[in-house]
Amino acid sequence: MELEEKNVNSQFLSLVIMLASACWQQMGKVPNPVSGKVEKELNHAQITLDLLLMIREKTKGNLTQEEEQLLANTVSDLQLNIADELEKVTPTKN
Repeated sequence: MELEEKNVNSQFLSLVIMLASACWQQMGKVPNPVSGKVEKELNHAQITLDLLLMIREKTKGNLTQEEEQLLANTVSDLQLNIADELEKVTPTKN
């Protein structure tokens, strides 16, 4: 049973990391691994972040402390960076 729990944990962590990596790429923060080019698709980045937010909501109370912390930190970092990128595209008027 212990091995099964570890697999679920590593699969969850892999899912979060995979979605976060896609989001960083969609924000234009890292190059596309296939083309090697930096591509910015902020709408796609927001959709990917929304998926992570949905996962956080749907798994509430069912995660280990490590999983919760990883998800919370990942979502927070991505939210700040998406807001920053959106600010560059549509600056606020003072």
